[in-house]
Amino acid sequence: MSDQRRHLSPGQRVAWHRVRRGMAQEVLAGLVGRTEDWLSKIENDRAPLDRLSVIRALADALRVSVFDLIGPQPAASARSLASPPDVSAVRSALTDHRQLSTLLAAIEAEPEPPRLDVLRRDVIAVMTDYQRSHYQQVLTHLPALLTQTHLAAREADTARQPDADRLAALANQSAAMILTKLGESDLAWIAAQRGLTAAERTADPLIIGSLFRSVVHALHSQGRLDEAAAMAQDASRYLRRQPAHCSPMFLSIHGTLLLPGAVAAARAGDRTVAMDYLARAEQMADQLGSDANHLWTAFGPTNVRIHRVTAAMALGDVLTALDLATGIDTVRMPAERAVRHSLEVVNAYHARNKIDQAVTELLAAERRAAEQVHTHVMSRQVVHQLRETTTGRRSRVLADLARRMNII
Repeated sequence: MSDQRRHLSPGQRVAWHRVRRGMAQEVLAGLVGRTEDWLSKIENDRAPLDRLSVIRALADALRVSVFDLIGPQPAASARSLASPPDVSAVRSALTDHRQLSTLLAAIEAEPEPPRLDVLRRDVIAVMTDYQRSHYQQVLTHLPALLTQTHLAAREADTARQPDADRLAALANQSAAMILTKLGESDLAWIAAQRGLTAAERTADPLIIGSLFRSVVHALHSQGRLDEAAAMAQDASRYLRRQPAHCSPMFLSIHGTLLLPGAVAAARAGDRTVAMDYLARAEQMADQLGSDANHLWTAFGPTNVRIHRVTAAMALGDVLTALDLATGIDTVRMPAERAVRHSLEVVNAYHARNKIDQAVTELLAAERRAAEQVHTHVMSRQVVHQLRETTTGRRSRVLADLARRMNII
C-alpha cells in the first residue's frame, strides 16, 4: 500500500479502489446489497464502516483484501491486529460428520445420555458469560455443550424430549450469538439453523421466538439486510398469534426480536420500516414496565433507546444519535449490551470530530468489558481512526489503549 493510501480512512479507501476499477457508486452499492446513498456516506466518512461482514463484502466486490480497506500494508497489519479468538473447536462441533447420520452417531453412542440438569446449568453459565463479555470462556465451553446437547436430544426418551430439545436450541443460540460478534457469519448461520430446528421440535413459542432472533442476527451478519428485516416481520406475526403474547416473557422475546430487525432495515436504508419496528418494540417495553432479562433478552425501555441510537447511526443521523444517547443509563444492562452501545456512541463522537469525548467513552467501555473492546472489529476500527486525527495523535491515553489492544 502506498504512503498516500495508508493515511486514507476506510471509507476513502473504498472510494479509491472503486474509482481505480472504474466502478460507479450505484454498481458497487448493488453488489453489496446497499443503496447508493449509503455508499456515498461511507466514502465521505459520514457513516462508519464498522461491520466485518460489510467490509468483507466490499473487499470481495472490489477484488482487494480486507486489510486493503481497514489496515496498513499486510506486514504491519499482522502486527496491528490481535490474534482472533480461536473458534476451531466450535467449528468442529457444529460440523461433526456424525451428526449427519443416526447410523454413524450410533457407532459411538454413549451408554447413558447426558444429564439434563447438568446441561441446563451449563447453558445458563455460557449465556451468562456471553452477557458478561467473557468471550473466551464462552468459546472454551461451547464445543462440549453443543455436542452434549445434541447427544441428549438424540437419545432422550419421550418424556424428556422437549427439555432436551430446548437445551439444544439454546446451546446453538449461544453459539450463533458469539460467532456473529466474531465475524464468523457462516458458522453463525449453521448454529442458528440448527437451533431453530431444535426449537421447532419443542413446539414452545418462546424458544422458537428466541431462535428466530438468532436467525435475524445471522442474516444481518451475512449482509442480507432485507431478508433479516423481513424475517423479523414474519416472526413477529407468529408471536402475535400466541395465546400468551402479552406475558412478560413473550413481550421480552417479541420486543428483542424487533430490535435487530429495525437495525437491519435502517442499514438497508428503509427508515419507515426501521421506525415502525422501533415504535412497536417501545410499546412492548412500556407494557413490560421496566428493564428485564427474560431468557437473556436484556429487553426493556433502555434497550429500545439503545437501538434507536444504533438505527440513527445506520441511517446517517449522527446528531440525532448523539441527542438520543444523552441520558441513557446502561449501568444495569449486561456488559455486552452496554459496551456495544458505547462503541456506537464513540462512532458518533468521532463523526462529529469530538475526539476527547470519544476516547473517554472508549476507556469507560474498556473498564466495563476489556475483552470485548480489545477484540471487537468495531472498536479496533475506531481506535485506528481516532489515532489518525490531529487530537488523537497527541493523546497519550489513546496511545496506551492502542498498545493494550496490540494495535501498533
